[in-house]
Amino acid sequence: MLQTLLAFLLTIGVLIAVHEYGHYKVARLCGVRVLRFSIGMGKVLWRRQPDAQGTEFVIGAFPIGGYVKMLDEREGPVDASLRHQAFNTQPLRVRAAIVAAGPLANLLLAVLVYAAVAWMGVQEPRAILATPMPGSLAQLAGVQGGESVQATALADEPLQALRSFEELRWRLIQAALNGQDIRLALDASEDGGARRTLTLPLAQLQGSDEVQSADAALLRKIGITAPWTAPVLGDLTPGGAGERAGLLKGDRVLALGDTLVADGRQLRDAIRASVQGDQPWAQDWRLQRGAQTLSVRVVPEVRAEGPAWVGRIGAYVGAPPAMTLVRYGPLDGLWHGMQHTWEVCALTLRMMGKMLLGQAPLKNLSGPLTIADYAGKSASIGLAAFLSFLALVSVSLGVLNLLPLPVLDGGHLMYYLWEGVTGRTVSEAWMERLQRSGIALLLVMMSIAVFNDVTRLFG
Repeated sequence: MLQTLLAFLLTIGVLIAVHEYGHYKVARLCGVRVLRFSIGMGKVLWRRQPDAQGTEFVIGAFPIGGYVKMLDEREGPVDASLRHQAFNTQPLRVRAAIVAAGPLANLLLAVLVYAAVAWMGVQEPRAILATPMPGSLAQLAGVQGGESVQATALADEPLQALRSFEELRWRLIQAALNGQDIRLALDASEDGGARRTLTLPLAQLQGSDEVQSADAALLRKIGITAPWTAPVLGDLTPGGAGERAGLLKGDRVLALGDTLVADGRQLRDAIRASVQGDQPWAQDWRLQRGAQTLSVRVVPEVRAEGPAWVGRIGAYVGAPPAMTLVRYGPLDGLWHGMQHTWEVCALTLRMMGKMLLGQAPLKNLSGPLTIADYAGKSASIGLAAFLSFLALVSVSLGVLNLLPLPVLDGGHLMYYLWEGVTGRTVSEAWMERLQRSGIALLLVMMSIAVFNDVTRLFG
């Protein structure tokens, strides 16, 4: 719990500080006087007296945002000698640059963090395919399981080499959301063999329920959800169905009844399906234990999972996947950071557009509880995972703030666009109406996000 809280505060603190620093730095460069730089809102917990430029730095009690307060005639009288340093007296291009600098700073942070992770190198699962899910696109296309994906390509584009399973998963999601088929270049086995190329017809998913969200449902429809793992048992829950049946850690499952088991994914699915209604379905398992081959009768426990009943044995199923170190050089890593940031921006905007048009469920909105949960989980995995999560949230924050919604930076840019086109500023009356509607819309979005958080974490 403490780790989750600290990781959340660190994530939010860094993202707010970078965002506000973007506004602050560009304002200073443009000669605008900054009166206060605040991280957090509400009661001041820490304060540094104004510097030579007249800026006071503070930390607020509530880490839900921040602000940069600039000298502005609309907020109070300004001495005639300082009027040239007021925000409202600046040319349109300067005001627009100051407002845009915050979200752009978040996007730049994401580029640098993604690049740093690429330079550090990350251990990721190799792109070896598990047995595809029955009836999935991968099974119908001819994937059998155990193949190593060497490269992919969209439609008729040239093949691009693949580094890991995570990269494969990302390309599959992008292709599905774009409504494009994807080609996979496969090696028949880990040690080589005849290469073959097959096409996953992801274009036919366009408009289906699964493609409306970049989550596990989409990957299940495609049939590629996880890398290949050996059907080996890990730690067993004391007193669980597996331990009661005599299973041991390290047992390799060869068959369930007359069905041969090829990998961990197939074994997990078979265990889940080993129920008849709400009653367990006992099966004879054939195991390899050291040099022995033996048969064990397993009666799973039945658990309710939503409206369905599934089987459980109280054991970790599947050996860890084969891993590979993914590391980039200096220029390649920076390009990777830029490219990945752009791809995440495009995916975020596409999902927002689908939700706005009613083509994607609002359950895709996440709020502070989910961010805190993921911050804690990523921090527990390691530095690279936490940095990747930080970059992802930074992209989301940058994109969100660029949306043309009143009260957000994008809303102010919308006002400046109107001013640039018409030569007139937005009237005070219209400004007030738009601000109120923007606040109302933002509150609705936040309410939905928090409801989703509660449902996701506690439902």
